[in-house]
Amino acid sequence: MTTTAEAVQVIARARAVRQARSLAVITVLAVLVFAAFCVSLSLGDFKIPVIDVVKTLFGGGDRATEFIVNRLRLPRALTGLMVGAALGMSGAIFQSIARNPLASPDIIGVTYGASAFAVFAIITLGLTGVAVSVFAIAGAVLTAFLMYVLAWRQGVSSYRLILIGIGIGAIATSITSYLLTKARVEIAQQALIWLTGSLNGRDWSNVRSMAITLAVLTPLMVFLVHRLRILQLGDETAYGLGLRVESSRLGLIVIAVLLAAVATAAAGPIGFVAFVAAPIARRVTRSPGPAMIASALIGALVVALSDLIAQHAFGDTQLPVGVVTGVVGAPYLIFLLARANRVGSGG
Repeated sequence: MTTTAEAVQVIARARAVRQARSLAVITVLAVLVFAAFCVSLSLGDFKIPVIDVVKTLFGGGDRATEFIVNRLRLPRALTGLMVGAALGMSGAIFQSIARNPLASPDIIGVTYGASAFAVFAIITLGLTGVAVSVFAIAGAVLTAFLMYVLAWRQGVSSYRLILIGIGIGAIATSITSYLLTKARVEIAQQALIWLTGSLNGRDWSNVRSMAITLAVLTPLMVFLVHRLRILQLGDETAYGLGLRVESSRLGLIVIAVLLAAVATAAAGPIGFVAFVAAPIARRVTRSPGPAMIASALIGALVVALSDLIAQHAFGDTQLPVGVVTGVVGAPYLIFLLARANRVGSGG
């Protein structure tokens, strides 16, 4: 018969193995992200050896290399990494709260609301730049607020939150389509480029906005992540453990919405990054929890690799990064739905 002490030792060993695996996976992911980041800075009309890119990043490059890397290419690459990280963490929070892999901001309506407001700003008000970003953030926040209010029934059910989010997303998509049909061709084309999700023309203002957002929200997320693990056990268990369920859920949703909103404002609605990052992170780390760091790194890696493909895989034709992430993410969504139906959970 196994004694209590032996059981504790087995649990401790299993936990140590899981932590070691997570650390190893995070280290490998960080190396891959840095490698993709350096390659993205090396490629272009003027190719620069990767070793020279690394030297330049650490202050050792010549003047021409420094101008190309730091002034022309670095803002785009940094924006892509931070947008991917923010979307990865946002998706991990939403999916962990709802305990459903479909609950990501680009599936349940948050980014659709941001897109509708941004298109309204571009087409109806004639705004550009920062003003469009402000409207996108406002749209995401308002959409999330409506989702939460409409899902409230003496508490928020994850199932209701997802269904209401999908419904609000459909309404926002209809509004966006209506605005596009009423716009002049050149303005509609500008809005469509934004809607696809693109890193073209990103500058240091985008880098600053993303950096400030991550610097403010990441510590708050770290503070609340232990509550997220308890919420994954279910509301009744969380209440039994003394957790303030609704206030904890609301705080986490606010963080997730702001991460997705600012990322969408910086680069447009880059689809499926938030959707795929967390499931991949949990699979490679074999973690039952939200795997926030791994989700952030995988989100950054997906955006970096997708942008590399979008820029350089089709000759002189450059695609918006959202086109590539859509090609990767849409089949995963189909696979997920088909797998759910096979196991009898897809309705």
